[in-house]
Amino acid sequence: MNYQEYQQLFDKVLESRNPPYNDEMYFNYTKLNRSRMKRWDKQLQIKEELLDSIKAIEKPQHWIIITEPWCGDAAHIIPFLISLAEQSPLITYDLQLRDAEPYLINSYLTNGTKSIPKLIVRDENGTDIFNWGPRPAKAQELFDQLKANKADFEEMKIALQHWYNEDKGQSLMNELKEFYS
Repeated sequence: MNYQEYQQLFDKVLESRNPPYNDEMYFNYTKLNRSRMKRWDKQLQIKEELLDSIKAIEKPQHWIIITEPWCGDAAHIIPFLISLAEQSPLITYDLQLRDAEPYLINSYLTNGTKSIPKLIVRDENGTDIFNWGPRPAKAQELFDQLKANKADFEEMKIALQHWYNEDKGQSLMNELKEFYS
């Protein structure tokens, strides 16, 4: 699906409340994530050097982005990925749901888990160039530290939210720039 269809999925989920969104927790995450994405869509700024690298791509690439509306990390990352993909006519992309066929996530596990979002970049022959995700390394360090300290889910969620707000996509862009240097 494209970004507009993904945004429409949020609206459909919020209207229907079908499983797993009939669970108040999933519903509230999705509602909050929709708001976060709208905010990022309005205020995100792409680093000029990354933008130049994306515009300098010489061969077609296809980006597959695995996500779900309930994923907090995805709400902070997907708008940046879509904005970047739209900067080059040689990049096509597809958003796929982690919990729906073709279950591509099973081939891109992170430490044995189905962590998302996940970006898979392929060449024109469908060969993987690289994959990235589920979150910037600094956010992952924070997550791992909180987990080691046995922080509850609410504390982890709030800490990561603050991290993303303060980072403003800088870590994500720095990591992606490394792939395009």
